[in-house]
Amino acid sequence: MPELPEVETVCRGLALKLLGRRLAAVEQRRPNLRFPFPEGFAARLTGRRIDAIRRRAKYIVIDLDDGTILLVHLGMSGSMVVNERRPTLLDRHDHVVFDIDDGTCVRFNDARRFGLMDLVAADAFEEHKLIRGLGLEPLSDAFDGPALAAMLKGKKTSVKLAIMDQRLVVGVGNIYASEALFRAGISPKRRAGTITGERAVKLAAAIKKVLTEAIKAGGSSLRDYVQANGELGYFQHRWKVYDREGEACRKCGGPVKRITQGGRSTFYCPADQK
Repeated sequence: MPELPEVETVCRGLALKLLGRRLAAVEQRRPNLRFPFPEGFAARLTGRRIDAIRRRAKYIVIDLDDGTILLVHLGMSGSMVVNERRPTLLDRHDHVVFDIDDGTCVRFNDARRFGLMDLVAADAFEEHKLIRGLGLEPLSDAFDGPALAAMLKGKKTSVKLAIMDQRLVVGVGNIYASEALFRAGISPKRRAGTITGERAVKLAAAIKKVLTEAIKAGGSSLRDYVQANGELGYFQHRWKVYDREGEACRKCGGPVKRITQGGRSTFYCPADQK
């Protein structure tokens, strides 16, 4: 599933091409994705101007000129790719096609159909059922060591699972949780409530750093993910521990280990992470 860096990269790519443009036509090619499309979806979007494109957690948030927000989640395999012109033949997984007033088009392609789209009134956005329970943005000024320590205080779960909890801090998925913990020198098995003081400062800084670096690299391409221009991300070539079981740690040379936490693979160096 695309994580925060991948979604942020897509948002920035879309914004470069679409800000200030109007949706000349919208083609909805099936009745549903993960959920049914809102009633009158295509008609409500047609003619609207795109005023802003931003991210909240792993959601793409597109602000329109009539006070409506188009809320998009890429799911497991979704992509939004800008084409200079509408392709003569569409892919069978191109479920929504946005024709832009300058002749370009954006195709929402989702082979597994775990993505979603919804239309939300701007003044009701923060109370939307998918938004209201979300935690702190890790790239915001409000996210730092003390804030992280406060949200983890008293928690008996592992720190790895805690920083992936979207109710606490958003967008830190499996890849970037493993990478941040390695950079901070913290074992993924450590109890979350023990992350205080200097440990919390180091972990908050590592989360910010790894996410920022991943955004600059266009995210990590695993299976289906591509940027808005159709190119692959390449942060996967910079992973320190993720998906490197049995390989030499790039700090100490010892073997990288893999364990399972919450049904997901965790990669770490037992010698360097305490």
